[in-house]
Parts: sequence; structure tokens; C-alpha cells
Amino acid sequence: MAELELKTGNLNRDTVKRVRQFLVDAGYQDRVMELDDTARSAEDAAISIGTELGSIVKSLVFSVQGQLVMALVAGDHRCAPENLARALNLTGDAGPADADTIKQTTGFSIGGVAPIGLSTALPMVIDRSLKRFDTIYAAAGHPHCVFSTNVEDLKRLTGGIVSYNIAVPADH
Repeated sequence: MAELELKTGNLNRDTVKRVRQFLVDAGYQDRVMELDDTARSAEDAAISIGTELGSIVKSLVFSVQGQLVMALVAGDHRCAPENLARALNLTGDAGPADADTIKQTTGFSIGGVAPIGLSTALPMVIDRSLKRFDTIYAAAGHPHCVFSTNVEDLKRLTGGIVSYNIAVPADH
């Protein structure tokens, strides 16, 4: 019984409720689902959902000359930060943001950073390789919560641009 209460509780966490409300306010169904196992990493999420690693959206926050940006990258790819600034029409080198900065800016902790419902809007770029999948899964504000979508809806929800050169296949 305690496990069921904990499971239900994650959907009612403030960070998850913010994602759920964002979806509803944007005219989409509340598609947030709670997983029995963690989705803290792309590998964990794929196993928990029972889907291909590439269908998991990694929400990665970088700093380009002090401007925070988000790259939404397929789980079986790694971000190519050297191409990130150019994809967003910015100049300078991109480096990963630290955990405290990510939490302060997005309102989410690492492992549950959603691409929607952010505390502060960020420029976003979406890995084109995600188009391989009809359904993709992104974090929903907690390491046990994700939402399903597709690339076109993700683009509409985030205002992100789709780029072919911000990610490369990871060495697995």
C-alpha cells in the first residue's frame, strides 16, 4: 500500500503538476505517466518504458556566452556542443550548465528536467534524429515521470527549432 501511495504522490508533485498543467494549457491531453522504475537516465527511461533508447528525449542545458539554452537530444545520441551555438544563431562556445544553475533556471532537478513548464523560457534546439520515432518520451519534472509526444508536437510545445547537426550517434 505504501508503494502505491508513493507512486500516486509523484504525479502530484509541484514540478510534475507544472508539466501536466502546461500540456493542458497548450491544448494537449495530460500525457504524463509515472514509471515504476527511474527514468533518471535515458537508459533507465528506455528500460522502464520498454522502448528504444533513441525514443528518449534528453533535456540538456548548456551555457553559450552566459545565455542558457536547451538541447533536446535522442537517447542514443550525444550532443555536439560545438554546433549548438550556430544552430541557435548565437556565437561562442557551449558548455554544460551546472546542477544548481539548471535547477534555478528551469525549476527542475537533473534527472527530471522537462522541456516544458520551465521557470524561465530557454532557446531550444531539437535533435532531428528523434523523427525516427512516432512516439518519443521526455522527462516530466521528476525522475519517475515522463510524457509521450512526437517531434512536431514537441516543436510546438517548446518553440524549439529542429536541427540535423546538434547530435551525433553515441558510442554504446
